[in-house]
Amino acid sequence: MRARRASSFGDEASAYARHRPDYPLAALEWGMSGANRPVRDVLDLAAGTGKLTEGLASLGRSVTAVEPDPGMLAELSRLLPDVPALPGKAEDIPLPDESVDAVFVGQALHWFDLAPAFAQIRRVLRPGGAVVALWNHDDESVPWVLEFARLVRTGISRGFADSEQPLRADGFGPFEQDRFAHTHRRSIDSLLATVATHSHLLVASEQDRERTLAQARAYLESVPETGTGEFDYPLVTTVLRARRG
Repeated sequence: MRARRASSFGDEASAYARHRPDYPLAALEWGMSGANRPVRDVLDLAAGTGKLTEGLASLGRSVTAVEPDPGMLAELSRLLPDVPALPGKAEDIPLPDESVDAVFVGQALHWFDLAPAFAQIRRVLRPGGAVVALWNHDDESVPWVLEFARLVRTGISRGFADSEQPLRADGFGPFEQDRFAHTHRRSIDSLLATVATHSHLLVASEQDRERTLAQARAYLESVPETGTGEFDYPLVTTVLRARRG
């Protein structure tokens, strides 16, 4: 099931590009500040349709995107034609040794085979470079968001942030963590479209998916904050960073 969920996004690449949130620039800057060298060349690993790629490029970095799914990669190249985009996976990165100053991973580290992936990340990083992993997740400190998340079971993207065992990787210093408030401008229809791109619904039966989305719609229509028009959906972006030794 894990492999099926990990490979479920490609057929919905266009919807993923339209409906998934971006990442706060402050989170990207904090991640880069974990390096003890200037960060000019950046790898966006498992880049998807380029949600993170675009933010990194907007900060003036030279970004290369690597993504294993052909559908996602094609969508990234359509949206960001000036960004070098290569097919490849975390466990076999198609870049030379010591070619980047930072490796960013958005919403994907939990799908990796960690030991070979981190060996590859260390290989392509220059000494003192940083690996940075980010996850957007629902801000469950907001009561109506907590109830919505319970209905749609979206709490899959916290990655390693809340694990009792801290993330470690050979050849890297200790991982540091920070969190950043974020929002995603949505309507009821577009928020449900976002939820429909989550892996557990992509692999669900049509009956289960429709039932979940119908329950979520009924709830959102009852909530004053979301009942009419557009609204800012509250998110938290969790970031982990570590420096290559």
